[in-house]
Amino acid sequence: MTEVSRRGLIGGGAALAGGLAMLANQAAAQSDTGGGTAVPPEEMLGKSVPFPSFRFPLGSITAQKQYPGGWGKEVNAQNFPPSVAFAGVLMELKPGGLRELHWHANAAEWAYVIDGNCRITVIDPGGKSEVLTLSAGDVWFFPRGHGHSIEGLGPNGTTFVLVFDNGAFSEFATFSITDWFAHTPLDVLAKNLGVPVQTFADFPKQEAYISLGAVPGPIPWPPAPGSLDTPPLTHGFHLLAQEPRTYGGGTIRLVSEKEFPISDSMTGALLTLKPGALREMHWHPNADEWQLYLAGTGQMTVFGSAGRASTDRFGKLDVGYVPRGCGHYIENVGDDELQVLLVLNSGTYQEISVTQWLASNPKSLLANNFSVPETAFDGMPKGEVFITG
Repeated sequence: MTEVSRRGLIGGGAALAGGLAMLANQAAAQSDTGGGTAVPPEEMLGKSVPFPSFRFPLGSITAQKQYPGGWGKEVNAQNFPPSVAFAGVLMELKPGGLRELHWHANAAEWAYVIDGNCRITVIDPGGKSEVLTLSAGDVWFFPRGHGHSIEGLGPNGTTFVLVFDNGAFSEFATFSITDWFAHTPLDVLAKNLGVPVQTFADFPKQEAYISLGAVPGPIPWPPAPGSLDTPPLTHGFHLLAQEPRTYGGGTIRLVSEKEFPISDSMTGALLTLKPGALREMHWHPNADEWQLYLAGTGQMTVFGSAGRASTDRFGKLDVGYVPRGCGHYIENVGDDELQVLLVLNSGTYQEISVTQWLASNPKSLLANNFSVPETAFDGMPKGEVFITG
């Protein structure tokens, strides 16, 4: 695999001046809670503050971390200020490339395998552990504080996206085991692990982050008697293998806490739209939304009240963002199928669609609201459409 080719930055967001600085400060304030925005901030919606662009070209930027075993590039509120509730990382690991043992103190991790095969290991606070082999289309979830690792497998390694429920989070400032060992006296390590001090002579003197070693073999199956101490809830889910909800203009596969119980703070979805199809106008009362465009060309408009709206066009590996409670829709404006990965910062999926909302009200009320005859609503849908086309 090669790193995604660079594209020039397009679209450019409107300057937010103090408004975006305020959003970044909000992200920093959330570092202890991992919470989302509060519908979006009144300061951003004030008439003196322009609405921002909600697009970031993640695929086009240079990887901030590059090693023989792989690379990683991240987006968070620091380089994409509207994204106060989420951080994301695009990462590639070669066969044998290992994102070392580490944990995150201020964010949960939701991940989607874009390509290839990988192996994850994880341990929970109860000492239960799990080892899983995952492939393209699979998802994993690590609750905040769970120790874990990710390793690229053959034949071609793996590419995946990590999504964290805190815009102030940085994947490049995590708690890594090599970094901890390098800053611990050798006699303490020896006493803790019950081995001679000389054992640690060749251990790394700084954080490894991504190392490169032999490609691991298959997980033994069936497992040997007494060899497992697995947690009650698995950390992996086969999203692409699930039967989708199908509409005339496309499909969606949804994975919330209902389908994937350990993912109690995040919901994911894989959306496909045929050319010309529309993911209808809607909003999420309980969650912000982070998007990664996987294929095709899309266009999204975000509506934020006070006459404010922002429209952006998205290509492969662009990131989109929707603040909690903001109305939005996505349209396929290209000639090929549009594929979008969606992540929300709640384990419970909620949405309200325009078609369902209008259908739930009397025509007389709608006629009064829009100052048009009742007949204007005769041909409109009688319930939720979700995807048109």
